[in-house]
Amino acid sequence: MSFVVGLKCRECGRLYEPKLLSGCEDCFAPLEVEYDYESIAKKLTRRSIESREKNLWRYRELLPINGEPVVGKATGATPLLKGERLGRVLGLPKLYIKNDSVNCPTLSFKDRVTAVAITKAVEFGLKAVGCASTGNLANAVAAGAAAAGLPAFVLIPDNLEQSKITASAVFGARVIAVHGNYDDVNRLSSQLADRYPWGFVNVNLRPFYGEGSKTFGYEIAEQLGWRAPDAVVVPMAGGSLISKIHKALSELNRLGLLDGETPTRVFGAQASGCNPIADAVKRRSTDVRPVKPNTIAKSLAIGNPADGYHAAGIIAKTGGWAEDVSDDQIRDGIKLLAETEGIFTETAGGVTIAVTRKLIEQGRLTPDDLTVLAITGNGLKTQEALSVTAPVVIEPRLESFERAVIARAVNS
Repeated sequence: MSFVVGLKCRECGRLYEPKLLSGCEDCFAPLEVEYDYESIAKKLTRRSIESREKNLWRYRELLPINGEPVVGKATGATPLLKGERLGRVLGLPKLYIKNDSVNCPTLSFKDRVTAVAITKAVEFGLKAVGCASTGNLANAVAAGAAAAGLPAFVLIPDNLEQSKITASAVFGARVIAVHGNYDDVNRLSSQLADRYPWGFVNVNLRPFYGEGSKTFGYEIAEQLGWRAPDAVVVPMAGGSLISKIHKALSELNRLGLLDGETPTRVFGAQASGCNPIADAVKRRSTDVRPVKPNTIAKSLAIGNPADGYHAAGIIAKTGGWAEDVSDDQIRDGIKLLAETEGIFTETAGGVTIAVTRKLIEQGRLTPDDLTVLAITGNGLKTQEALSVTAPVVIEPRLESFERAVIARAVNS
């Protein structure tokens, strides 16, 4: 049973029936899925959620599907870890890490949105699925399409990391590299969605696709014992994830599923080489000015973010802030998380860690805040961004080890 009322324009408020639409036909603004919350409240309880299988579909009343899910039955329910060692370094004793770098099947939060989008594609009877992607979505769509038995057309910028290309092609997807940046790829994807009976998950399926990100926020609240954090730091590319985490916490509060009414402050993290949303926030504006990306954080390299103005508005509304960091700071962030918590994150996670340090220095995050950091992808995908010390080479003898390793450690 679906509790979806329709698709509502964020700007003019026009309500559409649930159908394939990339935006409002009147004002071209993004569409938001509207639900019958009164009916949901009669059915959905903490106990009913907790009794279900641990995956993103445990929150199915708040997701826009009509029947049984097609894919994603092992997706979600990722760990929320107490970041004790990282917290000591940063001076945040109440620090938690939401770790989607171990999400299934492709090690990023994009597995959540893809599970919803591909299920909707099957419900709509579409012949194939596709996406415009900076990498993680390409992997997730390729895997999800394979599991659903659908052809997949994955469009990527021509400078994407080889590891992400391999991790898409292995599932049998048609991977097409487009000369240009993500915004060029996205424009072509929109044209293809208009011409062919295919579901491009972040184009004509976008209103449904984005709802999968809400499960990231639902899980944070449930794993904290049904309470909202004081602050959450989220990497931003198109701006959808940060918006949907805020929507998720708002929905749980509206349904009476949270203890108290903690007003979560939402903080956005971007790379300085692609910071259109952070720039708008710093100007105290929702007017997002497109930029040309130039950063190692390729998964965040969207110069004209579709949900940028909405993300900037939510950040301001909640009393949060946004910051951006250099490529060197991103690398340092990756290493700091790895060395303190044993979590290897991709460049987007390095952005989150480095921006968190800046927010602490600015006094925007304090030791009293229960703070959650969103780690959205796995470092195995972006190894090219790092340089590490070459291994010591020794002979297979004890004295060789002691001379090369033990003596060096004593003298250093």
